[in-house]
Amino acid sequence: MKIYTLGFTHKSARTFFTLLMKNKIELLVDIRLNNSSQLAGFTKSADLEFFLAAIGMIGYLHYPSFAPTKEILNDIKKKKCDWDEYRKRFQKLLKERDCIKDFLGHVQSVKSICMLCSEELPDHCHRSLVADYLRKKIKGSVVRHL
Repeated sequence: MKIYTLGFTHKSARTFFTLLMKNKIELLVDIRLNNSSQLAGFTKSADLEFFLAAIGMIGYLHYPSFAPTKEILNDIKKKKCDWDEYRKRFQKLLKERDCIKDFLGHVQSVKSICMLCSEELPDHCHRSLVADYLRKKIKGSVVRHL
């Protein structure tokens, strides 16, 4: 499986949807805790699902089990923890949730997925941690950040 990641901040709708179509994404997996973000109107859950289908025939799945808790998210935003601490806490959360079998049930026939969040770059974003988690769990998978 090809696993892509994408953040929508500082991207126009044209750039966003072009990246998805150019990379032949079949399913966009929204891993935001709150998928009704005001940051980019085209990424609100109901609108995003419609645009994905209408523009690129791309499926949509909101999967909050791959999102941080409010507490972990607030701690990094308010600088109560650094990236290393955030990473450790989030990886522990993924292990505790142990939702890989459930997730694979949603994507079993899909060849390319894209993990979506808001952060512009993947370096200090939970999408890179989720992608790495999936790469380790899904044999033969590869990760690419868009």
